[in-house]
Amino acid sequence: MGAPFLDLSSIAAGGKRGLSRALALIETHEGAAELAKLLDAAVEKTRAHAAGLTGPPGVGKSTLTNALLRDWRARGETVGVIAVDPSSRRTGGALLGDRARMATNPDDQGVFVRSMAARDRLGGLSDQTIAASALMRALFDRVLIESVGIGQSEADISFAVDSVILCVQPGSGDSLQFMKAGVMELPDIVVVTKADMGDAARRARSEVEGALTLFERDDDWRVPVILASASTGVGIEEVHQALAGHRAWAERSGALTRRRVSQQQAWVEESIRARFGAEGLRHAAEVQVADEGPFARELAIARELSRRLGSR
Repeated sequence: MGAPFLDLSSIAAGGKRGLSRALALIETHEGAAELAKLLDAAVEKTRAHAAGLTGPPGVGKSTLTNALLRDWRARGETVGVIAVDPSSRRTGGALLGDRARMATNPDDQGVFVRSMAARDRLGGLSDQTIAASALMRALFDRVLIESVGIGQSEADISFAVDSVILCVQPGSGDSLQFMKAGVMELPDIVVVTKADMGDAARRARSEVEGALTLFERDDDWRVPVILASASTGVGIEEVHQALAGHRAWAERSGALTRRRVSQQQAWVEESIRARFGAEGLRHAAEVQVADEGPFARELAIARELSRRLGSR
C-alpha cells in the first residue's frame, strides 16, 4: 500500500479525516503488514491514559461518557472515544450508534468519537477495538472506551484500558449478579449512577462495597465506590479524582507497565485463538518470531500457522 497517511504524524496532521481513513483500514484489514507497523509504532508512542466504561444497558454509561468528555475538553485535553454498540443481525453494523447520543462539536478537532459493532463477540468489545484503541492512545491525551454493556461477560474491557470503571444502577440487583459472575474482580473504580435516587443509591453503594470485600485483588489498590449523577453533576469530580489517583498509583507501583505488557500478550493470544482455535494456539507456542511489537508478532505467527494448518 504505502499510503502516506499510514504514518502517525500524517494521521495526526490529517485530523478527523486522517484518523477515519486509518480506522477504516483497520476494520477491513487492508494492508495488514503496513497496519501492523503503524499499530506497533503507536504502541511505542502511547501517551493517553485509557479508561473503560462497562456495565449493563441503561445504567447511564453514555451519559457519564458525555460528562467526562465535556470536562476533559474544558481542560484543554484531547479525547478519543470508542463506543461499542450491539450489532444488527442483518447488516453486522452498529445497532445503536452511540455517536448520536454524544454531544460533540463536529468542528472540534480535539475530540473524535467512533462507534464500532460488537458483532458476535461476547466480551463487550468489537474485534477492531484493540487496534483502534492502540492507535488512538498515541494521538490523544485521553481515550475512553464504552463497552456494549451485556451484563456478565465483560472481561474483554480489561484487555484494552488502563483503568476499568464499572457502572452500577441503584435498585437493579446488579451488584448481586456481578458478585455471582465474579465481575467485581475487574473494576478499578465503581460508579453507582443516578445518585439522585437517594436512599436506593446509597444502599447500592453499600452493597457494592460489601461485594468488593469478597474478592481479593492481586495488588494493593483500594477500589473507590462513587455515587454520581451525570445529569446533575454530583460525583463527577470524584470520578476524575479517582481516575487521576489510579493512574498515579499504577505509574508509581509499576502496575501500569505490567498491565500493558500483559495486555499485549493477551492481544496476540486472543487473535490467534479467534482465527485458528485452540489447536492454533497450541502450535503458536512453537512458532519462533522476531522480537517485534504485538501486532507484527501476531501477523508473523498467523502467517506461519496458515502455512502449517492451511489458510484460514
